[in-house]
Amino acid sequence: MSQAENHADLQIVGMRCASCSGRLEKALNQLPDVTAVVNLATEKASVTFDPARTNVDALIKAVRDTGFDAHVTRDFAAEKADRVKAYQHEKLRFFIALALITPMVLEMLLMLFDVHLMIPTWAQWALATPVQFWIGARFYRGAWASVRHGGSGNMDLLVALGTSAAYFLSVAIIVFDIHQPVYFESSAVLITLVLMGKLLEMGAKAKASSAIEKLIQLQPKIAHVERDGQILDVSAGQLRPDDIFIVRPGENVPVDGVVLEGTSSMDESMLTGESMPQTKNANDKVYTATLNHQGMIRCRATAVGSHTQLAAVVRLVEQAQGSKAPIQRLADKISGIFVPVVLVLATLTFLIWLKVDGDFTNALINAISVLVIACPCALGLATPVTIVVASGLAAREGILVKDAAALERAHKLAVLVLDKTGTLTEGKPALTDLRPSAASSAGELLRIAASLAQHSTHPLSGAITEHAQAQATMPLPISDFDEAPGSGLRAKLDGVAYQLGSPAFLMQQGIALDEGSILALQQQGKSVIAVAREQVLLGYIAFADKIRPSSRVAVARLREMGIRVVMLSGDNQATAKAISEQAGIDDFIAEVSPQDKAHYVNSLRNETTLVGMVGDGINDAPALAAADVSFAMKHGSDIAIEAADITLMRNDLNSVADAIDLSHVTLSKIRQNLFFAFAYNVLGIPLAALGLLNPMIAGGAMAMSSVSVVSNALLLKQWRPGEPVPDLADEAVTEPGQSSSQPA
Repeated sequence: MSQAENHADLQIVGMRCASCSGRLEKALNQLPDVTAVVNLATEKASVTFDPARTNVDALIKAVRDTGFDAHVTRDFAAEKADRVKAYQHEKLRFFIALALITPMVLEMLLMLFDVHLMIPTWAQWALATPVQFWIGARFYRGAWASVRHGGSGNMDLLVALGTSAAYFLSVAIIVFDIHQPVYFESSAVLITLVLMGKLLEMGAKAKASSAIEKLIQLQPKIAHVERDGQILDVSAGQLRPDDIFIVRPGENVPVDGVVLEGTSSMDESMLTGESMPQTKNANDKVYTATLNHQGMIRCRATAVGSHTQLAAVVRLVEQAQGSKAPIQRLADKISGIFVPVVLVLATLTFLIWLKVDGDFTNALINAISVLVIACPCALGLATPVTIVVASGLAAREGILVKDAAALERAHKLAVLVLDKTGTLTEGKPALTDLRPSAASSAGELLRIAASLAQHSTHPLSGAITEHAQAQATMPLPISDFDEAPGSGLRAKLDGVAYQLGSPAFLMQQGIALDEGSILALQQQGKSVIAVAREQVLLGYIAFADKIRPSSRVAVARLREMGIRVVMLSGDNQATAKAISEQAGIDDFIAEVSPQDKAHYVNSLRNETTLVGMVGDGINDAPALAAADVSFAMKHGSDIAIEAADITLMRNDLNSVADAIDLSHVTLSKIRQNLFFAFAYNVLGIPLAALGLLNPMIAGGAMAMSSVSVVSNALLLKQWRPGEPVPDLADEAVTEPGQSSSQPA
């Protein structure tokens, strides 16, 4: 693949079952330097290609050559409008078919009560023909396309063959005046039942993907913009970066921005899953669609449109929903050979019954039952529709999953490696102790440290600068600044050399230190640095980075899940031990340099099955990339977030436990669905072959198989962190045009 690769998402029209998606995926992947994943649940193809060898038009042509149609995915509202239109069209055709078959169904029902209302065979022919060739035309088109372009057939082929056999057998009985019952009602009812099943499936799939719609609906339509000294109401879509806007109490923020004036508390639960309001002051960031509880704030727009945090969340959810979990591979392999196998079984059923029973009509009806009860749809939907629901649930809890594979792997983690700073702790060390030596004073020690730290970006340097500002201590100008990342720095002040850094760094310079004093501070969980002038020690400065209140609870949850928790820290042994004890962690590795973090993750992977990593900094990116499943805190660096499989919008280690819990229930639901799909065919096909199911019962069972799988996946919506999810329950299906009462 070329380094200059492009990506395109195509909306596919015309897929009916797993055989369709498998055939289309194979066709796209045969193009030069193309990698495509086709998702039946979302009806999308995610395609990566080399623009030097392939373009979007060629991709769409390949889709059309396979018997489907496609277009580049548009905005959510446009795609939803198409889905609603298609749903209404299908519903109209279903009710027309229902009206046409009602007299024949009524005749069969009355027979149960010994009431014989015989409809003339010519009338049954007249009622069944439009259902077979007008309402059912889609099955013939789909069957022809699958045979012509794929050669293996699909669900449409099975339905077309089964219903055509029943229909033309009935026509032959009328034309040749054969003394046999006709089966027009079987073919017409079969088509109507299949349409009903697809109609219910469309509604259920729309409900499964409702999470994205709810996120998009949160964005306000109107913004109060400050222009030429006036406040104007304009469309939120018209805002541009650096525009000044006002957010009043009770309103949602229209775009991402930074507070210029005012104080308020914001409900950011839709973005982070955090229920507690967040206080906002000047220079704090605000995000699209978050709710302003109190106080008017004046803000400057920093990101609009597709660049907002909300848009990024939507993209990640869509990306996860369109990805394919490894567990789906078995279903894909079976779906690829499913239709040919069913055709062989139906043929064998016909031949065996004809030989054993000698009744051509009975043999044909049993073969038809085999054709119509076999459906690869349930098998194809078992995994992707569950991933669609789970990705939306994760977003609701502030957990953004990049792909389904990460969600599948998470529940298998045996070891979880935690970076200390910003993960277990709040990530903002505060200066707690100034311990000057006899050669200095507290004021001088702080002034010199602030002067040396003013050009450093290290968190401890920032804590020194912040404390100095609070004490109104101004730094002095320095020269010859030189920093050893993660260790310390050197500079000259009035021509005199000074050093500031870890005890080990100063000892390397030949400066004598009091190890007892240092150890006493470190045993309190504090980080210690030393300051020296030339070879003279000026004193020690200690810092404390508070453990997040939720960290100990989260570690306990992870251990209850059977996960070994390991803390990595650049601190010395004593400080790392104190922090690990506060967090309830038994295993820790101290004095780890940033470049060694990935090495430790790889060494743990060699010892065990799967290893996860949680981090937030730039120096965590290699370790995150090395882990089997990686989690990045949202407050961390963009590089860390890019390297991670799962981004935690809430800076809380409990989100990691929530993600692993969701992974567990999601995989459990996928296994249930795959079992149902396999069991349905394993039991249904033999029963049909043995003549124990008539075609109409077989058709009804086939129609409901996909609906049952989707409905079972929808039960995931009842998941809450730490709570069990029901296995079987009835779930109402809403139409694509309706909104669901379930949270996103």
